[in-house]
Amino acid sequence: MKHTLNLYLLAFLIWSFTTSCSDSNPSDEELVEETDDVNHENDISVVLELFEGTGLSYELTDDSVIFTTADLPDHESPYWDPSHELYAPYDGNNPDFNQNPNKIEEKNIVITVPLHPTAASINEATRLGPIGISRNGVVFFNQYAGPNNQPLTFEVNSFDQGAGHPTGTNMYHYHIEPLSLTEAFGTDAFLGLLADGFPVYGPMENGKVITNDDLDEFHGHIGSTAQFPDGIYHYHITDADPYLNGNGFYGSPGNISQ
Repeated sequence: MKHTLNLYLLAFLIWSFTTSCSDSNPSDEELVEETDDVNHENDISVVLELFEGTGLSYELTDDSVIFTTADLPDHESPYWDPSHELYAPYDGNNPDFNQNPNKIEEKNIVITVPLHPTAASINEATRLGPIGISRNGVVFFNQYAGPNNQPLTFEVNSFDQGAGHPTGTNMYHYHIEPLSLTEAFGTDAFLGLLADGFPVYGPMENGKVITNDDLDEFHGHIGSTAQFPDGIYHYHITDADPYLNGNGFYGSPGNISQ
């Protein structure tokens, strides 16, 4: 009888040890699932070295990047003063080009963006005026013409060969694909940041032309890019309204002063 009890006890101890080891050492499949669920923190410092332009600088704080830009394009335009080295008559492919009366003028625009952008709990609509900064220091505007959020139907005819133009206060900006940047760096290239800290890319991704149907209501999606191989939310510029941004910022925008 005692011998039988000892056998039962031994079997129970072996079963307990096996179960304990199984619970404390997850399988390879469980480890993969757990790894996939890790939220990698977005860190946009990896793209800062790509920003380069006349009168463009940035500084880092613990949680922000502060850009200061003179907002001067690095390409030819008929909006430069004729004495400027980059002045050139319009030579783009829009037969309806109609130059507006404004000029490129040096500005002092400060844009503060989150260093570690995250999705906003409440999405804020974009406003007229600067909503982000391109890698050459020129500011991005949204899909509307001022002053009453009109479509760009007629205003697009005043865009120069770089696809930008100046406002009535002589602030040069891009609403649509900045052609000088995609011609220089590629149509799938990193083009800049919106004020919420999330990156902007060109109209190509993985050899495919991105359309509005590929994007969410804010005109972006989550995926890997050359600078963010682990994946990040990012905007794309497309060839149809809203071009760059849709129904507001995906993240919480920082401060913009001008």
